[in-house]
Amino acid sequence: MAHIEEKQSMSLDDPALVEGLPGVGLVGKLAADHLVEQLEMEYYAACHCEGLPDVAVYEEGERGVRPPVRVYADEQRDLLVLQSDIPVSPTAAEEFAACVTGWMDDKNALPLYLSGLPEEKDGVPLLYGIATGGADALLAEHDIPVPSESGMVSGPTGALLAEAGEQGLDSVGLVVQADANFPDPEAARVFLNDGIGPLAGIDVATDRLVEQADKVAAARERLAKQMQEAEEESTRAQPLGMYQ
Repeated sequence: MAHIEEKQSMSLDDPALVEGLPGVGLVGKLAADHLVEQLEMEYYAACHCEGLPDVAVYEEGERGVRPPVRVYADEQRDLLVLQSDIPVSPTAAEEFAACVTGWMDDKNALPLYLSGLPEEKDGVPLLYGIATGGADALLAEHDIPVPSESGMVSGPTGALLAEAGEQGLDSVGLVVQADANFPDPEAARVFLNDGIGPLAGIDVATDRLVEQADKVAAARERLAKQMQEAEEESTRAQPLGMYQ
């Protein structure tokens, strides 16, 4: 049965949840992984949602295994991070979104959904925000720009936003310009500094994220290639164009 299995008890008060599913430029995953590492967040819950592959993930220097999609927590900062080591198949996106959204609603969490917009950048990648429920007021409060053109968020992140909209729940979608072909630490840093930081009320150093861009790219090159080969499974934002 689909469920989120909590591994320990924590006291969280209306937490923000950062979603880090793989997608364009791996921007969401890079941002989520950076938060978990830099803030030394604790393994909190395992996602046992229908459609996710039964694989075991292990880490360097550890013998234990964990599921590929997990939630980490920082009790002091009221912060949750959804970390994924696999792309979520589009055939499982609807079931996955329902599974995760129900649990987040029970926690009264504000989800911050992350998506890369594959287009050329002129200087610092542009960021804009979209919302469901009443979360648009939060975007306005922190001066996060509105979209400059019509677009669409697809993949599992799009399914999560759609599920929140259907249920009338507050959620934020952050979209940033990102490299379509390679991991983009610079775009992930924009997420952290200009979106996640203000909205979640946290401050995390990001210089190391860009300084180690070459190392990050090498470590995730294989996953990026998988995402290119299975583009329909990628979380992404895209313009709708003139004809909709």
